[in-house]
Amino acid sequence: MNIEIANRLVQLRKQNNLSQEALAEKLGISRQAVSKWERAEASPDTDNLILLARLYGVSLDDLLQTEDEIPRPEEEIQEEKEDTPEGSKKEEEEYVHIGLKGIHVKDKDGSEVHVGWDGIHVEDKKDKNSVHIEDGHIYVNGEEKEYTVKEKLLRSIPYPIFTIIAYLIMGIGWNMWNTGWIVFVTIPIWYSLVSAIVHRNANHFAYPVLMVVIYLILGIFEKMWHPGWVVFLTIPVYYWLVNDVFKIITSGKKKQNKDMDKVTEYDKIN
Repeated sequence: MNIEIANRLVQLRKQNNLSQEALAEKLGISRQAVSKWERAEASPDTDNLILLARLYGVSLDDLLQTEDEIPRPEEEIQEEKEDTPEGSKKEEEEYVHIGLKGIHVKDKDGSEVHVGWDGIHVEDKKDKNSVHIEDGHIYVNGEEKEYTVKEKLLRSIPYPIFTIIAYLIMGIGWNMWNTGWIVFVTIPIWYSLVSAIVHRNANHFAYPVLMVVIYLILGIFEKMWHPGWVVFLTIPVYYWLVNDVFKIITSGKKKQNKDMDKVTEYDKIN
C-alpha cells in the first residue's frame, strides 16, 4: 500500500475520533495490524476495506483514490528499461515533484518524503520508520506522541520550515533535488533530541536514524558506502553507554544525595 492511502487512513481515523486500539476493536483485528496499514507496511484485505468504508462513511473509490500511475505488466517495464539509456533509468526510479500540493520526493528504495499543506510525511522504507507531522500532532510509526509543556516550547521552533528552506536552497542553488531530501530525515532526529532533553533520557534520542543520515551523506556525497557502514557499529556502543554507564553514574549521584540528606537530618536533630 502506498503512503498516500496510508496517510488517508490516518486522517480518516482521526476525523472519526478513533484511536488505533478502538479501530482495531471495531474491526476485530490487532492494533499492530492497524499500525502497519498506517505505516504503509501492509494493506487491508477486501473485507476490512469494505468495513473501513462503511465505518468512515466513504466509498471504496474515495478510500483507495491515489495519484500513482496504474501498474504496468512486468514485461512491458522490462522492455522499456532495455531501450532506455542509463541516465533515464535513474529518473524513473527516483524523482522529485514540486507542485501546488507541495514537494514530493521518492528514492530508489521506495522511501518517500512529502511536504505539503497537510503537513510533513516521511516514510523510510529501508529502516521501516515513519514520521507524520500534521495539525499540530506528530505520529511516529503510526502512534501519536504526547507533548509536555517544555516540549511544546521547544517544538515551537519551526524546524520543519528550516528543512524546507534548506532543501529548496540545495535544489535551486546546486540542483540537489535527488539528494537534498536527506535534510527531511533530520526532522525525527530533531524531535527525538527535544524529547531526550525534556525527559532527560538519552534513550529518547533517535541515534540509529542519525547514523543512517551520516551513512547516506558519506555514501551519496563521498562515495564511501564502504567503509562508511562502520558508523552502524557505534549504535550498540551508544546504548551501552546510555543504559549501563550513565545508570551507574546516576545511581552513584542519587546515593550521594541520599547520604547528604541523612547527614542534614542528623544535624537538625542534634
